[in-house]
Amino acid sequence: MAKNLSFSYSKMGMYKECPQKYKFRYVHMLPEQPKYYFAFGSAMHAVMEFIFDPARPTFPSLQEALQFFDVTWSKTTFEQKGYASAEKELAGYAEGRQIIESYYAKNASSFVHPLSVEMKSTLDIDGLSLISILDRMDYLGGGKIKILDYKTGKTVQREPDQLYMYQKVVENSPTILKLVQTKDPAVKEVRVEQLSFYHLPTLQEMTFDRAPDKEIFAFWQKVLTIADNIRAGHFDPTPGESQCRWCDYRNLCPVFTGKEYTGPSGYGAKITPPAPAVKEMPSTQEVLSEKIDRYGSLVEELRRLENEIITLMRENKFERHFGKQYKAELERIEKTTFSDKTKVVDLLRNLKLLAKVLVPTQSTVTALLSDPTVSADAKEKLKALAKTCEDFSLHIEKAD
Repeated sequence: MAKNLSFSYSKMGMYKECPQKYKFRYVHMLPEQPKYYFAFGSAMHAVMEFIFDPARPTFPSLQEALQFFDVTWSKTTFEQKGYASAEKELAGYAEGRQIIESYYAKNASSFVHPLSVEMKSTLDIDGLSLISILDRMDYLGGGKIKILDYKTGKTVQREPDQLYMYQKVVENSPTILKLVQTKDPAVKEVRVEQLSFYHLPTLQEMTFDRAPDKEIFAFWQKVLTIADNIRAGHFDPTPGESQCRWCDYRNLCPVFTGKEYTGPSGYGAKITPPAPAVKEMPSTQEVLSEKIDRYGSLVEELRRLENEIITLMRENKFERHFGKQYKAELERIEKTTFSDKTKVVDLLRNLKLLAKVLVPTQSTVTALLSDPTVSADAKEKLKALAKTCEDFSLHIEKAD
């Protein structure tokens, strides 16, 4: 009896993109170069799995989710993730934290435990060993399931083949049926009621009803045709601008080399990355924009770290603390604010001090309180409109 062909939605997608690429990846088993968008997506999926783990009796706090993300993110270097530089990885890290914070702000009050998260399903059907990872399944009762798939790319759009594949797997999987029966023993069959894509960067959900059986049948015939072509060894390349420009196997492909690849195979095989595609030199405006964005992301990260350090030092009542290379010191400062700008302006006008500040901002008005040319009586009247509170300033320098 022939062994079932290992198959999945991603394998089908690669074969449709280019059969020769499929051959490099799944016949020769040559690894692809790491891609930053895969690393980012994997990290965000791991966080969602952590948040909604059905085995947890309670949901983690925002700080626990952020800490989990930090640990997950730090397990690999920026090169291993596929980022071009440490700065670009830092921007990805900042984006990930921002997504988690926004997700909690919008959804934390309505968290519910799902039926499963990141469930790996293997379904043997029609000569295929169909492997799927279902990001999240919610049980709606009566044997009905909602499938939710997280997306982290720049945009999210309807992907019928992926929806059809999920529906085929869920409605035919004995494992998923048994899982549903742990919640509802009377259920005899599982039916997909809804399929959703959840775009994490925008917190937008796209929901689709169950596909009709006629559409599923037509889709499945396409799947079986692709599987037959793979078994028959049909791996002719389908070159094109979009397929070839960023392909990791370009320097091995017969389209470019003029001969079939006969080099080493296996996941341990070393392949030379293709030469980067020739790109036009960026304009001065593009270079400036990139530097502004990079600087902004670094500033945001520094501010976040500063606030976290100040908070931890205050919680532990530390005035000074040491890292391996640097030391941090907290300076207590008195902060003065004026909340009622109208009253401040009227007072300055009556005291004939308005010309001294030019523009009555918090800092310029506060400066009057230490101005030796301002009378004590005027200072007391200004203080009556002011609020003072304790604030902290952080100083970091090389440890001795």
